Amino acid sequence: MLDLLRNNKVVAGILAIFRIYLGYQFIHAGYEKITSGGLDASGFLQGAIANSTGDHPAVQGWWATFLEHIALPNADLFSFMVQWGEVLVGIALILGLFTSFATLMGMVMNFAFLFSGTVSTNGQMILLAIFVIVAGANAGKFGLDRYAMPYIKKQWNNRRNNKQKKETAIA
Repeated sequence: MLDLLRNNKVVAGILAIFRIYLGYQFIHAGYEKITSGGLDASGFLQGAIANSTGDHPAVQGWWATFLEHIALPNADLFSFMVQWGEVLVGIALILGLFTSFATLMGMVMNFAFLFSGTVSTNGQMILLAIFVIVAGANAGKFGLDRYAMPYIKKQWNNRRNNKQKKETAIA
């Protein structure tokens, strides 16, 4: 099954559809936040903190502590990161550029929303993202990763080889 996800061209096409769908969802959400006058996450954060109490809290105490002591005092920074992070993740996924990293960052945002008590489409997006992550390079085969990743690997190997040559010459 893993070999099928990572090497099959038909699966690469299906993963491209997943990737583009996820990208559209992210870019749409981020663009909406930016164009509606910007996001003020403080109300959302306060609501999530409030949902951490009671008999059956929707938000776990450890997450509420993080939100209360780190996210809420830095709500402007988190607002900026969410709206622009969604747009950048969306663009990267649609283009198929740095697909695994973009998918991982999208999953981090989806989990943060889930931890904060918001279900919405986050679970569905995480499920699709798992397939993209597990597929690795095959998920970006029909995207810019097809060109970017070999170039990056070549540059990485050249630097490593040059470093080894310098170390050998010194010794």
